[in-house]
Formats: sequence, C-alpha cells, structure tokens
Amino acid sequence: MTNLDSLNPVQKQAVLSTDGPVMILAGAGSGKTKTLVTRITYLLEDKNVSPHQLLALTFSNKAAREMRERIAHEVTMDVGSLQITTFHAFCAKLLRSEANFLGLSRNFTIYDDGESKAIAKSLLERRGISTKEINPYDILSYIDGLKNNGYYPGRVMVDGGEADPSDEFFGYFEEYESELHRANALDFGGLITAVIQLFEKFPEVLQRYQNRFVYVLVDEYQDTNRAQFDLIRMLCGKRRNICVVGDEDQSIYSWRGADIRNILDFEKIFPDVTVLKLEQNYRSSKTIIEAASCVIERNTMRKGKHMWTDNPEGDAIEIVECFNDKDEAEFIAQETGKLYKAGTPYKEMAVFYRSNAQARQIEDSLRKYKIQYRVVGGVKFYERKEIKDMLSYLRLVINAKDSLAVSRIINVPARGVGATSLRKLEVEAVNNNTSLWDIIEKIGDHTSEFSHIKLSAKIKSSLTEFVTLINELRHLDQNKVKPSIIYEKVLHESGYYAFLKANKDYETLARLENLDELLNAITQFEESAEVPTLSGFLETITLDSNSDFDEGAKPADGEVSLMTVHGAKGLEFTHAFVVGAEENVFPSYRSVDSGEIAMEEERRLFYVAMTRAMIKLYITFAQGRMLFGQVKFNGPSRFIDEIPEKLFTWKKLKGRQEDHFNQSYSGGGNQKSFDPYDQSQDSHYDNEEVVYQIKESYYQPKFPKGAIVVHSLYGQGKVEDSEGSGADEKVSIKFADGARKKFMVKFAPIVMA
Repeated sequence: MTNLDSLNPVQKQAVLSTDGPVMILAGAGSGKTKTLVTRITYLLEDKNVSPHQLLALTFSNKAAREMRERIAHEVTMDVGSLQITTFHAFCAKLLRSEANFLGLSRNFTIYDDGESKAIAKSLLERRGISTKEINPYDILSYIDGLKNNGYYPGRVMVDGGEADPSDEFFGYFEEYESELHRANALDFGGLITAVIQLFEKFPEVLQRYQNRFVYVLVDEYQDTNRAQFDLIRMLCGKRRNICVVGDEDQSIYSWRGADIRNILDFEKIFPDVTVLKLEQNYRSSKTIIEAASCVIERNTMRKGKHMWTDNPEGDAIEIVECFNDKDEAEFIAQETGKLYKAGTPYKEMAVFYRSNAQARQIEDSLRKYKIQYRVVGGVKFYERKEIKDMLSYLRLVINAKDSLAVSRIINVPARGVGATSLRKLEVEAVNNNTSLWDIIEKIGDHTSEFSHIKLSAKIKSSLTEFVTLINELRHLDQNKVKPSIIYEKVLHESGYYAFLKANKDYETLARLENLDELLNAITQFEESAEVPTLSGFLETITLDSNSDFDEGAKPADGEVSLMTVHGAKGLEFTHAFVVGAEENVFPSYRSVDSGEIAMEEERRLFYVAMTRAMIKLYITFAQGRMLFGQVKFNGPSRFIDEIPEKLFTWKKLKGRQEDHFNQSYSGGGNQKSFDPYDQSQDSHYDNEEVVYQIKESYYQPKFPKGAIVVHSLYGQGKVEDSEGSGADEKVSIKFADGARKKFMVKFAPIVMA
C-alpha cells in the first residue's frame, strides 16, 4: 500500500482522484514532484495498473529520469515498461514502430535546428534569393509556428490556424516538408505533427494506443503548445483518464510555442474536470512568498491561486540601488564572498539575469574577487563544429538518404569537392527526385545514368574513397559492432583526426579534446544501454540536446550559478540575486512595447525568479547601465513597485557622486526614500566618479583592410574588407589561390603574417 501520511490534504486528494480528467494547479515549491511520484506509485501498487498501461509526459530528459528513479525506488514491481518520457522522445519511439504508415523507414533521421537552417538556406539558393533578402530563420519561424499549432500539410484545423496558401512562406513550408521526406527525416516539431497525422489518417493505430494507455499524465502542462495538446486529447479520448499538472503563473515559454490557453481553457475541453490547487509552499520564507504573490496577482490571465507557507518569516528582501552596472557586479561579488565567509556554500547562491549579455560584467567581478562560479546554459557540446562533423559521418552510416549529413562532410576534410561541385550534385539529386548519396555512390560508375556529370578524375577518386569508407562503416553497424569502434574508425580513416593534428594552435588542441570527449560519451552510452547501437546513441543525443536544462542545469559543488531566469525554472537556492531590475531590462524593452499579454509573461518571469530563493532574495538595479554601446537611464522596474514596502529594505550603495544621475524615474513606480548602505571597513568601493569613455582602440579592427594574414587551413591571404570590432569583427580575405572567404574573427584561426 502507498504511504500517504506525508501528504497534505490537497496533495492526498490529487493522488486519490484517479479517474476522469484532473487538473492540478501546482504553485512554486508546492511539492509537485512528490505528488506526481506518489500518484503514479498509487496507480501501480494500489490500483493494480500495469506499467505498460501508464504514460507520463514531461519536458526534459532529466525530469523524466529523476521521476522514474524515484518511482522505481518506491514500488516493488518491475517498471521496465513504464513510459515516463518527454513528448518528443515518446513520439520518436512511437514513429520508429509506425513510420511505414507515413512513408518513412524506421531509421529516419531527426534533424536539429542547424540542419533545418541548412534546408531553409538551400531553398533560398534554388530561387536565387540572398539570405540578406530573406532570413532563413524567418522561414523556420513560420514553419515552427505551423507545427506548434499542430498543422501538417492538408490538415483541417478544428479551431482554425491552418496554413494560408497565399502566404509567401507557404511555398517554402511545402518544399521544406518534401525535402525532409526525401531525406527520410523529420525535424523536432515534426515528431509531434507526424504522430497527429498518423492518428488522424489511420484511426486503427490511434485505437491501439488508446487501448494501451489507460492513464495519461502530463507534467509542466503550462509549457505545452497546441500540437502537444492535440496529441494528449487524442491519446486519452477513449477513457478520458487525463491528469495535467502545471502552473499558469510559471508559463514563460510563449516564444517557444507554449500556449497558456491550454491551461486556462482546460475546463472548456473537459467540463467535468476536477481542479485541485497546491497552494502551500515548502521552499521559501513567508516574506518571499508574500512578495511574489503580490507581484503575480497583478496578472489577469491566471486561475486564482494564492500561495502561502508555514515557513518562518525570514529576512526582508534587499533591494539594492547601484550607481552603474559595474557597481552592481561589484556588489554581487562582494556579497557572495561575505555569504561564503559566513558559512553559505557557493553552490547555494545563484545570480539570475534577463539576458545572457548581462553576465559578462558579473563574471569579470567574480573572477576579480576569485569567487568560484559557473555559467549555466553556455555553448552546448553537441553544437560545436567538430562534434557536428563527426555526428554527420555517423548519421550517414545509419541513414544513406540524409543529404544534409552528406553536404556537411563531403569535403571535411578537404576532398576537392568545392561549393560549385557540390551544387552540381545537389541539383542533379533534386532533378532526379533522389538523395544526394545516390548520386555520389554512382558517380564513379561510367555506365550509370549520372556519368554525364562533369567532375575531375581526382574528385571522382576522392568520392569513391568516401563511399567505400561509409559502406565499410555501414557493414560494421549492420553486424552489431560497438558504436565506439565505428566512431574511432571514421575519426581516423576519414583523415579528420590527422587534419586537426597537423595544426598546433590552442583552438585545435581544444577540438581534439572535444573529440576525445565524444568517444567518452559513446562509451558511457554503451555501458548504460541494454543493446547499444549507433542509431540509439544518435537518437539519445539528439533528443537530449534539444530538451531544456538536462545535466548541465545542475549546479556543481562550490560554485555560484549564473543563469538567465528562463534557465532557473525548476531550481532552488538559499540565496538568490535578481539583477538588472530596470525598465527596458526586466521587463525587457520588447515586452514594454508589445502590450499587456507580453507584460504579463514578463511578470511571470519575475515571479519565477523571486520564488527560486529560499532564505534571502536580493533585487538589484543600476541608475545607469551600458546598453548597445550607450549609457541608459531606465529607472527601477515596475515590478519592484508592486512589492509592498513592508517586505523589503531599499539600500543605496554609498560612495559615488550621485548628482550625475539626479533625476526622478519614469515607468518604474514612485521614488523611494533611501537608506545609506554602509560598507564599513571592508568596502572596496571608492569615491571616484565613473566617466563613461570607450577607448579608441576598442573600435580598431584586429585585422584592418590591406593586412596580410595567415589562416591555419587556407594559408596566406590579404584582408579585402573589415567590419566591426572586438567580438563582432568580421573580415573578408582573398587567399593565394584566388579563393575569397569571410570569417568571424573571434572564431577563425587567423594570425598576422
């Protein structure tokens, strides 16, 4: 029997209300995960539901794994067939079994954002349209919008939202989908719409899954888009045993397609729903909870929860007014140092900012004071060039029709197949409605239908070697050879490792270390998978890299965590700093100009930031902040003005000449009376007035026009054009062989000759 003694009355009701539609509105820190785990355990142990008949969907692999581990620890039965997974992983697994209904083979490829962009660019090139005229991301945004809404070609939407054929981008959408189908591939959003299409076109398939899943549970329901809602509605349509768990006050992903209407209008779709509210917070102090509640209650798009807690009153929120963003960063560095000396581990502290650009100044100050920190959500491992190159080789081994993989690696390392030769092959593939690999595989055969393609003998020889290597790798995979062995073969026999090894610069050494780490990842996969296959590894990393905040989101021991507020969702820290609480920063300038709906989401974001703190919350803002190369005077955020004065102390950093910024602020509420912040003996603040001057050298390009440079791959060349400076500098170089190439300086292996 499941032990329910540790649950509060509403949590217990949420566990016991098993039949029919149930919506659990779970506020921040209200014990949601505990309730979910107990509910699933109760269904398995007390209701005798087979693990095979239960489906739980969430949004990250990390959350799914943790929930599965907790349930496995609680129950005595084997939960091997229990599906606790993400939407995309569930759909990918389902389609591996049912892909033939849609004209796909089971070894279809899942394209990531980079590969989707490559298709969009290719569509523009075929029309002779420059990416400066139409941004590929505009096409992808249009396509994502359709798929988030559940649209697939030809679908008639129940509540509207089908594509408009007169839209200039609709043609791109149709060609994009055709390109995916020819490549035996789906993109990330297409995993969901493909299952919707499967269920609508083949009711007998839907009925099989409806019969199987007696209970369906959805976590983080406020983050679902309309396509995901359609999928859920179909799966539970027979028995209607659907339980959704979410918090409309933490719906912060509309830019990613999340539709808050799914949770606000749930009762309209399921009028007999049981609605339960988990309003007791177990995380934060009374002061923090009351303050956050006062902020979020300004929103109108909500269900009307009111959070409360039995926790102690706690310290007042500390609102800190800084002279500028440098002082703000200095304060954070000093305060985290003080907290650490007083016994708070660095791992219990976090700094939340609205945008990644705000991190630089904070990082500089933390390094200055030798405070350990980590930036959560940096460049992802699987997005690095050398990793994507190797993965493209491996993907081609699995799926010969993957034309994007072929395009990426056909000349990596160099085989003489330049852009012109590749374009010839791509055009031939499109004209013959076949894959790029089919063309390349037959190009060396003088009797084939593609022998008329004019390529040099050297290129044809290189392509033959390339085809031989891939076919050898494919043979190994078909004979169940371990993925790590296949990887090492392609790494060395492709010439990629030797190509990198020839360079001795620091960047190349880092790339080689990354390739070693990829081998580690494959080996770890082999150790954990029951039947380790190359396709299994590729699917795992594709799904993991597209989910939010997997292992990388867990703070390491002894480090202050720096992250955006979006990255903070689901985490908690004893001490939290919300920085940049200014109009046009937080709330962002985009939300200020976009109306009340956008502002309400911004307020939810602020609420999420506040409720990450358990013991002490700091909210900082600067009188003047450097933005877009200029000092901006935005005034404190309107959200500060929504916090009752009895719940905070307002402290103004002492020591700067303040009349330089002596003004009343607009848009952020009333001016407060200031209490001087006495830094006492250990203050590092000085009395020098800040003069905002940018050194002339900042604007000087590192590689000016006319400079002779050496590129580690292309050799010596002359800079024909240079634009931008610092991290934004771009150069156009003409090399000795006549080739012209454009580089982002911060990423290119270029030195002065």
